[in-house]
Amino acid sequence: MIRICKLLPPLVILCLVAACSTPARLIGNPENPYPRKTPPKVGEIVHLPTGILVSTEQLLDVAADARIVYVGETHDNPASHRLELQVLQGLAKRLPGRLALGMEMFTHSQQPVLDEWVAGALDEKTFLKKSRWYATWDMDFAYYRDLLNFARDRNIPLIALNADKKLVDAVQIRPPEQLSTEERARIPQMDLDDPFLRAMATEILGDSSHGGMHLDGFLRAQILRDETMAESVVAYLKSPAGAGRHLLVLAGGDHVTHGVGIPRRAFRRLPASYVLIGGEELNIGADKLDRIMDVDIPPFPMVPFHFLAYLDYESLPESGVRLGVMIEPAPDGRGLEVKKVVPGSTAEHAGLQKGDRLLSFDGEPLVESPDLIYAVKKKQPGQQGTVKIERKGQALTVEVFFQKVPPHKHH
Repeated sequence: MIRICKLLPPLVILCLVAACSTPARLIGNPENPYPRKTPPKVGEIVHLPTGILVSTEQLLDVAADARIVYVGETHDNPASHRLELQVLQGLAKRLPGRLALGMEMFTHSQQPVLDEWVAGALDEKTFLKKSRWYATWDMDFAYYRDLLNFARDRNIPLIALNADKKLVDAVQIRPPEQLSTEERARIPQMDLDDPFLRAMATEILGDSSHGGMHLDGFLRAQILRDETMAESVVAYLKSPAGAGRHLLVLAGGDHVTHGVGIPRRAFRRLPASYVLIGGEELNIGADKLDRIMDVDIPPFPMVPFHFLAYLDYESLPESGVRLGVMIEPAPDGRGLEVKKVVPGSTAEHAGLQKGDRLLSFDGEPLVESPDLIYAVKKKQPGQQGTVKIERKGQALTVEVFFQKVPPHKHH
């Protein structure tokens, strides 16, 4: 309740009365206090706290003043990654020699590989193998290639932020008191009581795609990731290497939105200025509707982002070629053993069989699964490849002709 008091005429002072019998009436929507009067358009950027449309350059001018810039991405949308690249390029221009890039996509154990990449010591194929990209981050490298190339070309430090998957799995299955001493030692300080994150998780787990996952375990795993990434952010900024630098943080939108994931937990450790940037997909095609969770998140009393960019929901250019085999490294380290040939696949048409040992592809030795994955991804419909194989002790050469086929999960 607001009481108007006359203390010093003609001055009128608004006195806020703490003891109030009726709740204050909420005006508008705290998540969108200045709603648009016209439908949003792809390419527009709105400053949500004021409702004012801004240009990319204006967004970057504001972001460059913050010590930490968080961009919440949609992992499988190339437009979202293009926004990240614009922010990275714009901040690099405004903060020459004073910018670092932190990424959810990498865990602490991968930091040495990131350092080698920035130093220019690795080509792309070697980087993918040494970082175990295909095993640790289940996304096509094409989404992130331009970002990582720009960081390497401009000598921008890359910071691995995320927790090790084995530790996340352990925390999801068991509460902290049931973990081993070694596991507990690796867990950062964790705030398990955020009501907004719990409300979000409760609704997400109501979606059928997450059915059966226990709420407390899901929350612990999510919080572990957020706390680990927040701790990584602050550890870098407090380190000699991070002194005087700004940090651009790229993470999934659910780790950034409303500031309740990484940002609030980083601020608890290091009160510093930050900006939240996110995207909202418009024009979602029918082929992507199954990627949208059917959840009804309760309203939160703050904007989800400071800046919201309106994007198309795009797809990567898809060659559509697959070899069509399931493989494992051979026990003796010589080549890749075919465990299954997909019916109707390119591999079947070429005559590959279960039990074949694939030794090389277009002259390049095949030692690990990424060797074959990387080679096949470079092919286009109508092209061919030469596979050296061993079958029952006999060396053979198989010509493979790639045609555009419906995508599936086998390489």
